[in-house]
Amino acid sequence: MGTVDDLLAELDPADRPSIEHLYALAREEVPEAEQGKGYGMPALVYRGKPLISVMRAKKHIGVYPFSPEAVSAVAEALADHPGIGLDKGTIRFQPDHPLPDDVVRALVVARKEQIDR
Repeated sequence: MGTVDDLLAELDPADRPSIEHLYALAREEVPEAEQGKGYGMPALVYRGKPLISVMRAKKHIGVYPFSPEAVSAVAEALADHPGIGLDKGTIRFQPDHPLPDDVVRALVVARKEQIDR
């Protein structure tokens, strides 16, 4: 897999706006993040460590902050949102039930702070 830009260019038009929006929010929170890879996935990278990856999977869009701690930091805020699933280091959603912007921002900030430590 290539860069985040490559990923976005190859996405189905129905999925692109949701995924593109999440990457845009992450770039607003961490403008110094660069395109790279994390665990083989296109990702934004901060200080040499993967910050976030957003990918289309077969049945959902997955958000991967490469950190169970970062997912835990926003889990309560997502508890009442329909169609959102959480695992140890992943948040899953459908384009028709997007993640709230404030939660995405909090997720990215939590991961950045973890990297900064």
